[in-house]
Amino acid sequence: MAFWKTLGEDLHVVFERDPAARTRLEVTLCYPGVHALWLHRLAHGLWRRGMVLLPRLLSHTARFLTGIEIHPAARIGHRVFIDHGAGVVIGETAEVGDNCVLYQGVTLGGVSLLKEKRHPTLEDHVVVGAGAKILGPIRVGHGARIGANSVVIRDVEAGATVVGIPARQVQRRDPRAAETITLHHERIPDPVLEALAEMQRRIDALERESSTDPEASP
Repeated sequence: MAFWKTLGEDLHVVFERDPAARTRLEVTLCYPGVHALWLHRLAHGLWRRGMVLLPRLLSHTARFLTGIEIHPAARIGHRVFIDHGAGVVIGETAEVGDNCVLYQGVTLGGVSLLKEKRHPTLEDHVVVGAGAKILGPIRVGHGARIGANSVVIRDVEAGATVVGIPARQVQRRDPRAAETITLHHERIPDPVLEALAEMQRRIDALERESSTDPEASP
């Protein structure tokens, strides 16, 4: 019963987070993110029962049909939304919490050849922008935001927004307030531009000081 309830949640969450969704039939038939999650949940259940080949075949089938690759051992929480999904890769020891949003091209990848925890853990209410790469056994805190095309190689604090290559924190919110999911993952600060603007302000201030200082005159 819990299995079917989870599948229903996967379907329902699309209407909360995609304004293009119109009918349950449309979402059921035409959303690759939903198809990939459903096939993964079936494969994961078989994997936990000690099977290997059949779950991998299901994962491979899902990749062929949807363009989304999720290892059957990966742990995916409730009400996860994979938007568009093309190119999403979720590795074997990855964990994705409840109410997370992943956009197209996201990679939860490993950086080790050892049979150990080598993929990221996303806590609840995390949003990962298009093309972002989260690498290694790092933890992304509750309500964090990962900017599009960022490369994350260190732990991310709860409620933080990180951008860049490698990703750096640019702002932080109360993790509880960060639970509100929005689609505006493109609205992120530009730390390089802000640093250049601050340098320009300091240069302007120094030039004003030198122009008004009699001792600075030739």
